[in-house]
Amino acid sequence: MFGIGGLEILVVGVIALLVVGPRELPGLMRVVGRFVGKLRAYARHFTQGIDNIVREAELEEMEKQWKRQNEEIMKRFPADLYDEQPPMVPGDAATGVPGDSARPDDPERKRP
Repeated sequence: MFGIGGLEILVVGVIALLVVGPRELPGLMRVVGRFVGKLRAYARHFTQGIDNIVREAELEEMEKQWKRQNEEIMKRFPADLYDEQPPMVPGDAATGVPGDSARPDDPERKRP
């Protein structure tokens, strides 16, 4: 992670054993482990925050791009072209008239 290899860890462990002593070494290792765990948690929290900021920036850029494309489409196909109602076709749900989808042998089918 920080360019520390196995040999360096072994040297630090031997020096810690000589300086601290075998009796307090497990307690010291627990303290060091907790400290390293907290550092990792802070680093993870920091990277998650950066990832969230980047994700929000990407979403904002996508939203701007979507708005630009939507404006281009609206310029090409203005809404006033679609103000007229399309002609009703037989069998349309709005008219209630059965169309081609009704079976010819259906007894409830109304004939004009």
